[in-house]
Amino acid sequence: MNISPHIQKGARYTIGARIENKFLDLLELGYVAYFFKKENKIEKIEECIFLLDKLKFIVSVAWDAKLISNNQFEEIGLKLEEIGRMLFGWKEKMKNPEKKNRDL
Repeated sequence: MNISPHIQKGARYTIGARIENKFLDLLELGYVAYFFKKENKIEKIEECIFLLDKLKFIVSVAWDAKLISNNQFEEIGLKLEEIGRMLFGWKEKMKNPEKKNRDL
């Protein structure tokens, strides 16, 4: 969320605001998915994954246009990858509820 202040002023209120809004939309949609009915939860999780992919694309466009630094891109990329792993794990857990993460 601290990307916008570091983007050039001309792009700050376009692509910078877009990135921040996508982050907030993803957070909101994840919250909605958490409290959604079990029957339709996978659909909401898939929406989260699609929104995450759009966010990754917009961030990569900002990096290609040299609006964000390599360090910022790397930091954001690592966080987005972690979010993606979490969402895919959540989706798999919903598909196979009896499968456990670890063996005891």
